[in-house]
Amino acid sequence: MSRPFQEALSQMAKATAIGKQAITNPRVLNEAHAYGSSFSRGLRVDVGNVAILLISGTASIDEDGSTVHPGDFRAQCRRTYLNITGLLESEGATWKDVVRTTCYLRDMERDYAAFNEERTRFFAAQGLDPLPASTGIQAILCRPDLLVEIEAIAMFIGREAED
Repeated sequence: MSRPFQEALSQMAKATAIGKQAITNPRVLNEAHAYGSSFSRGLRVDVGNVAILLISGTASIDEDGSTVHPGDFRAQCRRTYLNITGLLESEGATWKDVVRTTCYLRDMERDYAAFNEERTRFFAAQGLDPLPASTGIQAILCRPDLLVEIEAIAMFIGREAED
C-alpha cells in the first residue's frame, strides 16, 4: 500500500464528521438539471482532511448543455477529459489525484483502440504514474450522439476547495 494512501486512511479513521457538496464548473459544462437530468456533476466528500471527489459520468457536453463533436469519437474523448479536468480543478485537484475511472463506450469493438490511444496520450501528458485503476464497459449512453462517457474518483489530503 502506498504511503499517501496509508496516510489518507489514517486521516479518515480520525475523522469526526463527513461533509459533502456538489462539484460544478460552469466554464466547461453546464449543470445536468439545466436540461432535465437529476444528478450532480460530482460530489466532494470530506472525511477529516481527506477529500474524495466522485465525478459523475461525463461526456462531450459544453457549457450550454449541447453535445460537442457529434460523430467524432476522438474529439469527444478529448472534450470529455477537458470537462473532467475542469471539475477536478474546481476542487483544487488534478489528474494525479484520480485513483479510478470507469469508461463507457457506445461501441467497444469499433472504438476501443482509438479510446485507448487517446487515454494513453492524455495520461502521458498528465505525467500519471501510477495510472488510475480503470474499467471499460460497452453501454447505451444517455444521448444517441454521445460515443464515450467517463466517471472518475479522486482522493487527496490537505487542500481546500477553491472558491
